[in-house]
Amino acid sequence: MTGNKRESWGSRFAFIMAAAGFAIGLGNMWRFPYLVGTQGGGAFVLVYLVICLLIGIPLFTMEITLGRKAQSNPVTGMRKIAGKGTPWVSFGWFGVIAAFFILTYYIQIMGWLAAYIVKMLTGELSGLAAGGYETAFNAFTANTMQLALFTIICTVIVGFISAKGIENGIEKVCNVLMPTLFVMLIILLIRSVTLPGAMEGVKWYMNVDFSKINGQTFLNALGQAFFSIGIASGGGFIYGSYLNKDTNVPGDAIMVVAADTGAALLTGFVMFPAIFALGLEPGQGSQLLFVTMSNLFNILPGGKFFGTLFFLLVFFAALLSAIGYFEPIVSTVSELGKMSRKKAVWISLAVIFVVGFPTIMAHGPWADKSIFGMNFFDFADFLSGNILMPLGAIALSLYTAFKWKFVNFKEEANVSAGAYRVMNWWKPFVMFIIPIALIIIFIKGVFF
Repeated sequence: MTGNKRESWGSRFAFIMAAAGFAIGLGNMWRFPYLVGTQGGGAFVLVYLVICLLIGIPLFTMEITLGRKAQSNPVTGMRKIAGKGTPWVSFGWFGVIAAFFILTYYIQIMGWLAAYIVKMLTGELSGLAAGGYETAFNAFTANTMQLALFTIICTVIVGFISAKGIENGIEKVCNVLMPTLFVMLIILLIRSVTLPGAMEGVKWYMNVDFSKINGQTFLNALGQAFFSIGIASGGGFIYGSYLNKDTNVPGDAIMVVAADTGAALLTGFVMFPAIFALGLEPGQGSQLLFVTMSNLFNILPGGKFFGTLFFLLVFFAALLSAIGYFEPIVSTVSELGKMSRKKAVWISLAVIFVVGFPTIMAHGPWADKSIFGMNFFDFADFLSGNILMPLGAIALSLYTAFKWKFVNFKEEANVSAGAYRVMNWWKPFVMFIIPIALIIIFIKGVFF
């Protein structure tokens, strides 16, 4: 605890595990593999790595540094730094509201994963014909009561951990689950690459065909890096706010982004060698996780065990991200509402569940109801991912470039920095390239 009774991380390791846990989620385990599968394999991977290095790390460093400087939730923190009533406070509000709408459907997807763990354990998915996996998934998501039950269970898990606070809840869970997650990834990777014919998948995954790289590849890779690292959704800011001044922010930021990127790359090595070895199609799009992988584990030797392990792995990743998305909401509600953390946790989760219930109904009874041509689930995803997060990131980048100024950002970030520091060559990226890239993402995401 600090003098103002604000919690802080117990160690540098704890912060890195928690921040990496926030970053590593469905963006790595679900979205990255299906984008690789549909965007040309290794060509997309190469572009993604370059963007993470040149844009992802600077943006994440900005957000953590601002959080450490503020020592508060995103809204109160930006009021403290930029002045109450200034447009820059919008960055805090965009992040908190984006995190709220992300959780209205994100916890539901955790429910899908929890259900698939049960289905794998009980053998419910065994012996289906190839087309049966899509039918089974659609039938499950259309069962409103069953889906709501699994969503409630996951909501309670998130609440129980969050109510314990930073040191006794989030820190302890992340310190255990993050290393466990990577151990599970490596076990699954070894099993995948040792299958007969798996090397064809490895070659496809690592082969860079430059002819497949175009403007769309860059935009998709930029959007994926943005989504995966979780920039401008409040998580980086709030986790940074629990840091002390002696923290090496640039070094920690690169370690978190490296862990996030490493998890995505390892997931590709889990999926694609096995997919090629068993003669499945890598370009299945968004169905890759629940349909293609379920089919894969049905025909994979020892598939029941490895399938359960796989969905448990993805569930852990989603849980750690959900905790990270939830923290800025809890902190903001607690501080602005002047209430205890536990009360803020359960009130916030109750509202999230009620507001998110239409996203559950969107797969069944309300499938024909729409907002701007989208069902409730897709609209919550669109609102958070295509509007609120990009607007928040634009506000963050413009604030850094024109209000905070690069020289002040550099000085603040480099307090206690080690060998890896914010360097002068960052300036054109911070001042021009990143804001322009974010504005392009926003325009594309909303209007095209």
